[in-house]
Amino acid sequence: MAEDMNQVEVKALEVGEKVAGVVTKVEEKQVLVSVEGSKLDGIIPISELSSLHVEKASDVVNEGDELQLVVTKVEDELLVLSKKAVDSEKAWADLQQKFETGEVFEAEVKDVVKGGLVVDIGVRGFVPASLVENFFVEDFSEYNGRTLTFKVVELDKEKNRVILSHRAVVEEEQKNKKAELLNSIVVGETLEGTVQRITDFGAFVDLGGMDGLVHISQLSHDHVEKTSDVVSEGQKVTVKVLSVDKDNERISLSIKETLPGPWSRVAQELSKGSITEGVVKRLVSFGAFVEVLPGVEGLVHISQISNKHIGTPHEVLSEGDTVKVKVLDINTDEQRISLSIRELEAPPVEEDYSQYQSSEESSGFQLSEMIGDQLNKLKK
Repeated sequence: MAEDMNQVEVKALEVGEKVAGVVTKVEEKQVLVSVEGSKLDGIIPISELSSLHVEKASDVVNEGDELQLVVTKVEDELLVLSKKAVDSEKAWADLQQKFETGEVFEAEVKDVVKGGLVVDIGVRGFVPASLVENFFVEDFSEYNGRTLTFKVVELDKEKNRVILSHRAVVEEEQKNKKAELLNSIVVGETLEGTVQRITDFGAFVDLGGMDGLVHISQLSHDHVEKTSDVVSEGQKVTVKVLSVDKDNERISLSIKETLPGPWSRVAQELSKGSITEGVVKRLVSFGAFVEVLPGVEGLVHISQISNKHIGTPHEVLSEGDTVKVKVLDINTDEQRISLSIRELEAPPVEEDYSQYQSSEESSGFQLSEMIGDQLNKLKK
């Protein structure tokens, strides 16, 4: 063993040389190292352990760790070493390659500072607040200690400036998902989504890569005044794809098309000859359309509106009137219902002329004779 040790070349080290060492002791503000190929012990000041601020040396290294170091100072009985310098040199070469290729990599957030996040990547990397997410973040404290994906967006070794972006990674992922979704989605298929945003004209639904629009007219079979009356943000919904515009990256969706239609209730709630109540929705020259169930209208033909002769439905009805109707016929296949108001009205009263007949008989002469006498007098 002694012979082997004597054969190990021990040479004097100079400032700037790279050496390998093993951590023999970790103190609060420095680390002791056994340097390979040197009879001198080495010491790493806490300031030379990392490019970031370090409170305790034990936060960075442990006893027994093998380190690559560079000599910064040679004293009579001690070598002053730097781990930070070696890490920095490797980091700059690695960052330059990542910057040129646009490579995405992971790193841990070491600190939250005013204006953004600090990341240890061998050198100090900074993530401005505007480049953390593609949405506004009020409190960044929850990002401390998290491992995120980044891209290098700015690099300047002379100024020791490294700017990273997590937002760029997120946006690229979203762009790829959007392109994949647009190429795979099929008109007519049914999908699951989440309501992301509500507007006056409808709701935007996240399909897992991009949003599609459910126009307010496609929310329900019933008339909808406000989008929020039907859906809410964060709600899970089933939608049917109505159209896909790849050039403009637009998807039109429908919730209404996934729901049972209003006509599905007709057979259960109405039958030929039944009487129900409805609201006059539209008046046309040939009759009136009456809503007898939500979303279901039937026609009262002009001949079925009144027992009296009318020229137009407007003479008897107004839009918004509530009327009782009788079901004359139902055709669910063609979605048609024939209705009648007239059949629920009392028949017109016929005038009784029998009294006139009895009067003529009791007087002994006919009404026609009286009229004839009067005409003869006029001729004279």
